Amino acid sequence: MAGFRDFLMRFRPVGLPGPAAAGGVPADRSAELAAELEPPLALLEETEVEARTVRETADKEAARRRQAAERTAENIVEQARARAPAVREQSASWIRDATKAETTELLAAAERDSAALQHRVERRMPALADRVVAAVVEELTSPDDERQEGG
Repeated sequence: MAGFRDFLMRFRPVGLPGPAAAGGVPADRSAELAAELEPPLALLEETEVEARTVRETADKEAARRRQAAERTAENIVEQARARAPAVREQSASWIRDATKAETTELLAAAERDSAALQHRVERRMPALADRVVAAVVEELTSPDDERQEGG
């Protein structure tokens, strides 16, 4: 807007020839043209004032919105910080519960395996004891010659 105004002021006609006056000399129309330029210049000045007002209002609104957004972001960060200990505790609780369940399951599996192994040993132990006793009796009843050669 300011550039257009400068343009109008710079090229303001000072003495454009108009219709010929008596005697063939062109009439001076500068006063008439200046009067024609005054309303557009006044309108241009009003427009510049309005544009400045709109720009200032927009800048104020943008600053207000920016401050509101910053406050909102700060509130969100504060809420997150306030909730962080509870979230950590909840996560730890979930981990403890999951670990406890897994540990209980592993202990139950180990107990089942132990019981199965003990059952197999108890079932096979008499047969093993019988073989050991038979081997010892055979060793004791064998002639002394075989023991000396083996020992």
